[in-house]
Amino acid sequence: MPFDNVKLNDGHEIPAIGFGTGSALYGKDARDYVVQAVETGFSHVDTAQIYRNEDSVGEAIRDTGLSRKELFVTTKYGSGPIQETVRESLTKLGLEYVNLYLIHFPTAIENDVEGGWREFEKIKEDGLAKSIGVSNFNVEQLERLVKIAKVKPAVNQIRFHPYNYAEHRSLLEYSAKHGIVTEAYGSLAPITSLPGGPVDAPVNAAAKRLGITPTQAILLWVRAKGAVIVTSVPPIPLSPSPQSLILKSRTSRSEQHLKEYLAVADLPSLTSEEVAAIDEAGAQGPPKKLRQKIWHAVGTLAATAAVYTLVSLLRKAGASAAL
Repeated sequence: MPFDNVKLNDGHEIPAIGFGTGSALYGKDARDYVVQAVETGFSHVDTAQIYRNEDSVGEAIRDTGLSRKELFVTTKYGSGPIQETVRESLTKLGLEYVNLYLIHFPTAIENDVEGGWREFEKIKEDGLAKSIGVSNFNVEQLERLVKIAKVKPAVNQIRFHPYNYAEHRSLLEYSAKHGIVTEAYGSLAPITSLPGGPVDAPVNAAAKRLGITPTQAILLWVRAKGAVIVTSVPPIPLSPSPQSLILKSRTSRSEQHLKEYLAVADLPSLTSEEVAAIDEAGAQGPPKKLRQKIWHAVGTLAATAAVYTLVSLLRKAGASAAL
């Protein structure tokens, strides 16, 4: 039984789980992985301008042979003139519209929030995106946007896992109050990048009770929080093996994980006690030895957003000079 769809505040629906093409596929050919995800059962594909793989995602969409209505496609705006950028993304994807178009970082429109959002509202009005939303917005940034919006953002996609739930609690509450769906990426951090912390014990206990994997237990926790899950392929391993063998091994391993993720749809829910135990463990913070790495990662994300903002400003300055 597949995941249900989630109703958005504009009347459209979004599949409750999506296949993300960031992280390990950043700047890489995503074609084989997207085709594999769709063939395994995913109907929601998530990409972005900044990922630099929209063209290969578009190739995969064509190669699946599915009709446009059978796929939900998300991409995200990072920098540049908004109207030109969305059309460039559509050209690369080979689509007339995307189902969801997001502002990837708050910094992408921070110099003119209202003007930037009006451009997004026009994109929706013109039919280039069925729904519009944001990504990586905190409460204050979302409040500022909602205050001036004629069309509320349908989604806020954020990095969300047990170790940052406490800091995001108010954001989730605000989003729910305004009918804004939370999409969660990076939710498997307690397993992939922050292992050995206090969350391990309650996650493993829940997994043992249900006879499932810790990965599935965490995805059940995300589902319990009412968020849409955005998954990704496992990190690419360092290996001296020929590239063809690495790809074959990688896609095989990826398929196993994709099936593991999709199987969550048929699993019973965590108990309220199990959810609370994971919440409490997450509030203690990740393993201490990894906290410095987290701050480094946060700094890297902020730096990436700043670079895209700078590029956008330089482009505008160049255009003004040309005039």
